[in-house]
Amino acid sequence: MQKRILVVDDDTMNLVRTKMILEKDYEVLLADSGIKALDKIKGEPVDLVLLDIEMPKLNGIETFERMKEFAPNMPVIFLTASGLEEDVRTAIRLGAVNYLMKPFQPQELMKRIAQEFEKQ
Repeated sequence: MQKRILVVDDDTMNLVRTKMILEKDYEVLLADSGIKALDKIKGEPVDLVLLDIEMPKLNGIETFERMKEFAPNMPVIFLTASGLEEDVRTAIRLGAVNYLMKPFQPQELMKRIAQEFEKQ
């Protein structure tokens, strides 16, 4: 059975691009906001979340904190364009398994996801 990855990003182009990279090997769910991501995680099984940090209303860090209330062991890889070290430190401190700077190379994304699934 294919692993299921939820991609969360407020930028439609990023969602489409990431889905195209992943869909050959994984089942891909998309959410364009933190609120929609939380609903998806509550409603269906997800094996890993790719989560953008910079989003309106509910940013990636806030989404991750809320997610931990009902899915404490969900592996999350943060995707960030901000480059702010503080964002990355906060994400890792909260329990993110990895992070990737945008724009990223498709093979780098696939490598980090594969590494995470090897641990499970």
